[in-house]
Amino acid sequence: MSSRHVDPPAAVFEALLVPHRSLSPRSASAVALALVAISLTIGLRFLLLGAWPVLVFSLLEVPLLGVLLAVNLRRARACELILLDRLTLTVTQTDPSGRRRRFSLPAAWLQINLEAGACGSRLMLSSGGHGREIGAFMHEPDRAMLFEALRRAMQEVRNPGFDNPQLRDD
Repeated sequence: MSSRHVDPPAAVFEALLVPHRSLSPRSASAVALALVAISLTIGLRFLLLGAWPVLVFSLLEVPLLGVLLAVNLRRARACELILLDRLTLTVTQTDPSGRRRRFSLPAAWLQINLEAGACGSRLMLSSGGHGREIGAFMHEPDRAMLFEALRRAMQEVRNPGFDNPQLRDD
């Protein structure tokens, strides 16, 4: 009994989508330390002037700042990997906690739509009555660029160019 190894089809399109975050963990720590120092300086100044409630509020805002920065850094860990080959489009979505969901849609019947809505556009993939949104965390211009790139890749899949030297007009 022999087993044959079948290579998967070559990818025609590949994109790794990550949320835009301008704040790295190191810079988030620097921002947090700077804001803690400023908050405590202001709080202590008002304590010396006799307005002790300002210090209490300053001490309460420091943990809130830490929680908000942690949420921001956690959400930055989400990503989506889009792979298109001649047969299927596969999307692997990773949430901030590291859980992965994967779905595949056949390329032959794939529809790619950029739907306008009240809160912005949505990039929808659908095939056989099943629709999924991708790139929900992306900015509008980036989502539009991804839509165009996917649309061009699908045109290449549906209309492949054949290079037959016997049919060339030289």
